Amino acid sequence: MTDLTFQKAQARKAAFARRKEAHSEVRSALGVAHLLGVLTEHKSVPMAGYMPIRTEINPLPAMAAMAAWSTIGVPYIEAAGQPLKFAKWRPDSQLVDGPFGAQVPAELEFFEPEVLVVPLVSFDRNGGRLGYGGGFYDRTLERLRAKRPTLAIGYAYGAQEAEGLPLEPTDQPLDMIVTDEGVIRF
Repeated sequence: MTDLTFQKAQARKAAFARRKEAHSEVRSALGVAHLLGVLTEHKSVPMAGYMPIRTEINPLPAMAAMAAWSTIGVPYIEAAGQPLKFAKWRPDSQLVDGPFGAQVPAELEFFEPEVLVVPLVSFDRNGGRLGYGGGFYDRTLERLRAKRPTLAIGYAYGAQEAEGLPLEPTDQPLDMIVTDEGVIRF
């Protein structure tokens, strides 16, 4: 295990503990209010959120509200080492279990979002993001940003903030962070 790999593992472990302690319906609802404030600035732009797993902050109420104006999608993992694809999602979509424990629409219709609400394990005030370690969002953001401007919004509990995240040159920066405590723009 390299030193950076060890540092990332330690940072994830600490962040998971902070996220677990912060996880609550009240804090999630506060986050949704802030997230909606940001997403409504991008009405009619195709966007993607995610199906929350474990103690992730829940973006589904904001996604459901935005479905009235925008095409909304959720990530679909095609294979390890590949960028994510995004399947169209509606609040009434029939869902099935997908890879890595997240649900996906039963009928897959793919599109490319221009705004992504990105789950994370930890973040810093410079737009740094520590994910689960698979590199899916880094590859995806790199691919999408090579085609056109793509807004990456990290979504987390404020308690997931950390200083001095162990990052690599391939880690794609976030454009802003939305938490239960507010919005951090870069």
